[in-house]
Amino acid sequence: MLRLPEEHRKRFKEPFGELFPELEDALPTIEGKTVYTVGDVVTHNFLAAGGTPAVAVIDGYTMRSPYGKTPLLLFRRVQVKNPAGALTEELREALEEAVLDPPTLVQVEGEEDLAVIPLALIVPDGSVILYGQPGEGVVVCRVTPDLKNAAKDLLSLFVPASD
Repeated sequence: MLRLPEEHRKRFKEPFGELFPELEDALPTIEGKTVYTVGDVVTHNFLAAGGTPAVAVIDGYTMRSPYGKTPLLLFRRVQVKNPAGALTEELREALEEAVLDPPTLVQVEGEEDLAVIPLALIVPDGSVILYGQPGEGVVVCRVTPDLKNAAKDLLSLFVPASD
């Protein structure tokens, strides 16, 4: 398991892509793309807007409060554990398998926020990852070689957990 040290957490507060105030504002820019979603609200809103994510990663919470709109998707479901501020091998392996066998819902026990980083490294160039920026809107990550390099840089800030 990898942990994000406290001193690097501020780097993850900045949007890792283009920020839109509402999902509806972003939809025209992602039309025709394969979309991956991270977060309960973004996943719910994308489905409500008629989209179908290739992979949806949720944890049943939004801003640390239970989110009662867990999607009833007819997707293959995978359950994994991933504590806050960490990336488990279990989560990373589940994401790899999900990307290879869409559509898949990855249900995280713990926290899913950091899943954007490993997801950016494994999804194909040209696809899009959507995730929520609390209190600000939705972030659209257009997957390019540059985004993958940025994800590698962020992943390098993690350290092996000493559990």
